[in-house]
Formats: sequence, structure tokens, C-alpha cells
Amino acid sequence: MTRALIVQSAGPMMSLQDGGRPGLLAQGLSRGGAADRVALAEGAALLGQRGDVAALEMAGMGGVFEATCDTRIALTGAPMRATLAGAPLVWGASHWLRAGQTLEIGPVLAGGYGYLHVGGGFATDRVLGARGAHLAAGIGRVLASGDRLALGPDPGGDAGLALPAYDRSGGGVLRAVAGPQTAMFDPDEIARFEATRFTRDARGNRMGVRLIPEGAGFHTQAGLSVLSEIVVPGDIQITGDGTPMVLLSECQTTGGYPRIGTVLPCDLPRVAQAPPGAVLTVRFVERAEALEAERAAAEAVRALPGRLTRLVRDPRDIRDLLAYQLISGVTAGETEEA
Repeated sequence: MTRALIVQSAGPMMSLQDGGRPGLLAQGLSRGGAADRVALAEGAALLGQRGDVAALEMAGMGGVFEATCDTRIALTGAPMRATLAGAPLVWGASHWLRAGQTLEIGPVLAGGYGYLHVGGGFATDRVLGARGAHLAAGIGRVLASGDRLALGPDPGGDAGLALPAYDRSGGGVLRAVAGPQTAMFDPDEIARFEATRFTRDARGNRMGVRLIPEGAGFHTQAGLSVLSEIVVPGDIQITGDGTPMVLLSECQTTGGYPRIGTVLPCDLPRVAQAPPGAVLTVRFVERAEALEAERAAAEAVRALPGRLTRLVRDPRDIRDLLAYQLISGVTAGETEEA
């Protein structure tokens, strides 16, 4: 029987995502890939597999799933209410999904994007070198009820492992570097930008997130002369009404709005996972600090396998508790020598 995950029901905008398709800007295609790339690395660490396998990205709501065979799964990213055969599951951990069991993933509890990983990844066809959907470009599609997703060969390993919680949903400070258009803004305007508290707007998707400032918007007369040019994830465009828009993984490849700066790649998961209403601020850093931040973030990802711990289940959540050998070596005593 083909190893597969059956999508019994799917939340909105659920799609397969991986590391994306870097290097195709000249052909008019942005990188795409998972909105929260740290969540991909966490899933790979929990399942002991490569970091480039695709996972299910769930935007705000999960779905109901069933596997045709016993398979390991991991849950990362924004925590969602999850149950397996009716018993609650710990987020940020790996578990066994047995053939025929029902995995239910409900609404997000904090953040925006949750991820369901499977041992061996999903064995869908590659398009331009990747399996993930690029919805804005029409590559792949939103998943729907009834989809049957083939699974790759599981490299094997444990389940019941967990990683320390790393909350990216609380907003906070975004580090940014100046770009070629930052100097178009007056120094006082840049200082006001750094001092402003922004609220994550309800409008936002995989292309970008709108930030609503406290007070007036931001403007530059020189920005009216900007020609459309290359943009990348992290760029902070100042739209016509003065509102900043932080571009994310599925952004367009060119744009004509002036860019006041660029959020560091290592801070983009915080942008993507900020729920509507979250408060964010922006702090400009010099190149040396930015490079050190990126090095530290990359090292933290490499160190994930070393941070795995055994998942200790609450006995109240184990329906078949009596099926476990709780105490090794205990007998009734009749066969033991005096």
C-alpha cells in the first residue's frame, strides 16, 4: 500500500511548503517557501531528517488527517489545538500517527502559521526544484478535503521528542538594515520611524504584512521618483498612504514604493507569526551587528538536534494506560526464589 496522508478536511490556505526556490528573481519568481523557516528546521530536528523536506503549512486553522500507515509526525510553528484519536497532543513535539487514527488540528492558539511534518516528507512532484506551493505564482495549490498526499521513505527514528518552546508570536523588536532608499527619508522621519509602535494589521498574507503606526504615516518627496526595481523578503515598503508593509516569502519581485529599510531574515518569522493586533517596533542596526545576528540564528538552527528532550506524557491523557509496562521487573512473587 502506498504510504499517504489523507486530508479529511482542510482549513483555509493550507499548502505544502519547503525552503522555496531561491535564485529565480531574474526569471520573475520570488523565493517563496515557508512563512516561518525556523518551524521547518524544528520539524526536521524532531524527526531526524533533512531540513529541505516539505511540510504542511496551516494558516490560522488546521484540519483533520488520517495516515494509511504508521508514521511519525511533528508539530511546530504557531501552536494549535491538536488531538490524536481524541487525546490531546503536545505542540513542538513528535508523535506516532498510527494507521487509521484521526489527527485533528484546530484553530491557532497564538501566532499565525502552524506546521505538520511527516517522517520522510511528502513525495509530491518537484517544480523548479521544490515541492512547496507558490500560490501567488500559480505553482501548486491550496489543499482541499479529500487530497491524498504521498509520503517519502521515513529515515526511521524515535517519536516522543520535544524542543523547548520558542515563542515568535508576541511581536517585539524587528532589527533592520538601511538600504539604497533609506537616505531618501529625512533623518527626523527615520528617527520617528524607530520610535513608533506599530500594530500588525488584520490584512496580511504570505506576500506581506501591513503595520499600522501610532500617529501619522511616513513620507518622502524623493520617493515619488522611485522606479520599479528588485524587492526581496524583509523589505519595508512605505505605501502611498504612508503605511509600512513588510514583504514576506511570496512577495512580488519588483516594486515602486520607497523602502525605508529591510528586516533581517532571522527576524522575519517574528513578522510572519505576529497575530493581528500584535505590537512591533523597528530598530536599525549596522552591518556588523546584522551579520552577527544572522550567524547566531544559523547556529541556533544547527544546534536544534542537541536540544531535543524526551516528551513526558501526562498519564491523564493516555487512554490505554493499562497497556503500558509501567514498572519493569515486577512479578506476583510465586516464581521468585526465596
